[in-house]
Amino acid sequence: MISFDVNRLLEIGMALSTEKDTRKLLTIILDEAMNITSCDAGTLYTCDGNSLSFTIMVTKSLGYRQVSENGQSLLPPVPIGKLEDCHNVSARCALTGQLFNIPDVYSEQRFDFSGTKKYDEMTGYRTRSILVIPMEDNYGKIIGVLQLINATENGEVVPFDPEYEPVISSLASQAAISLTNMNYATDIAELFDSFVRVMSTAIDSRTPYNANHTRNMAKYGSNFCDWAAKQGLWDYSESKKRQFIMSIWLHDVGKLTTPLEIMDKETKLGQGLGKVLFRFNEISLLSKIALLEGRMSKDEYEKTLSDISEAQELVLQSNAGARLPDEALETINALGQRTYEKDGEALPWITQDELEHLRIRHGTLTAGERKIMESHVEMTEKLLSQLEFTPEYAMVPVWTSRHHEALDGSGYPRGLKGEELSNEVRLLTILDIFDALTARDRPYKPPMPVDKALSVLHDMADKGKLDKDILRLFEESRSWEETQ
Repeated sequence: MISFDVNRLLEIGMALSTEKDTRKLLTIILDEAMNITSCDAGTLYTCDGNSLSFTIMVTKSLGYRQVSENGQSLLPPVPIGKLEDCHNVSARCALTGQLFNIPDVYSEQRFDFSGTKKYDEMTGYRTRSILVIPMEDNYGKIIGVLQLINATENGEVVPFDPEYEPVISSLASQAAISLTNMNYATDIAELFDSFVRVMSTAIDSRTPYNANHTRNMAKYGSNFCDWAAKQGLWDYSESKKRQFIMSIWLHDVGKLTTPLEIMDKETKLGQGLGKVLFRFNEISLLSKIALLEGRMSKDEYEKTLSDISEAQELVLQSNAGARLPDEALETINALGQRTYEKDGEALPWITQDELEHLRIRHGTLTAGERKIMESHVEMTEKLLSQLEFTPEYAMVPVWTSRHHEALDGSGYPRGLKGEELSNEVRLLTILDIFDALTARDRPYKPPMPVDKALSVLHDMADKGKLDKDILRLFEESRSWEETQ
């Protein structure tokens, strides 16, 4: 009768159920199965389509241990094939879910052990007893095969005692269940990540002026995290990095509700420019009629045409979105006072609404439109609050809702400042501004060279809006470069 250390079995079971690393889990099951059965060698195969992949191979007496990297099979995979053509014991185990306990492979007639014998011939090893056990999960799916080789007793190779079979089968099954759950968790996480990326791409694609924004930020953020980790500057685990990158992908999700006429507003007047130009043409024609009817002198007519030409040039220049100088603002204000007569009614050359747009000092949005644009941050927070984030992503809605705040409290929507803004938020803000400045897909402005963009960022940092230390690290990381 074989005796088992029950406490040790419980410890192994606990380790299998809590381990989150696939390679470590597979290593645990093979090593512990070998220890329990006191065998000299073992191979763990994982199912990969219609074949078995050599994942871990161990031979104690030869001092040999090898674990596959990135799922690559250590040796040519074993084809599983059809049952009637299956002569490999491990492949048969994977096909049928049947356990095989073979006392001596050299006396076994059911299976083809020519590969094993060739290995023995090359290494001087002598394979005798083999215990082959399926790794079957709780859905009845075979996800791998455990092959134990050469049970030993008092230094001698002996057949595997059948009493080991239920114990090893139980451990193999528990490992399979843990691995399946782990894979499901990974699949769900990847599905969520993919969904977020798709949604983010859809948001950016709503406007041609924002097509690559989030993708660029994610690249810069990932590069920075890797660089900072290598430098030992930030304690960034892979889990924390994923959480930060997730916050980048979701930082503009609130733009789903932003009207396209505001997001796509390339000029100050937008489609309203046509109305202004039509009105100028109308004023010109009415002046011509007044001249012909004798209600306007030739000098007055020519002066009016000259004023119309200057007004049109002024409107076109201002409408483009360039920074509006003080003298241009005064001229526009003066233009807003001019009227022309039509059907006995005095009408403005420029309406008050048009005047408000043309008086925009920087960019193309009025104060009201900018407020609508800025509301995407609050909408991002509102939308993300509807999601149940796992602990791994718990900070995502917090970081995303603060990426337009500033250290001096001048940001929005809450005017947070100082210690209220974590390093992740401070970095996210820098990435957002940097990409907005250097973006090549904004037709309303040319891309700013990197050195000039960094100069703008440093100026903002000097004014207390951005974190100087994190900006310095970002600059040192060169995270925007293609090759890292």
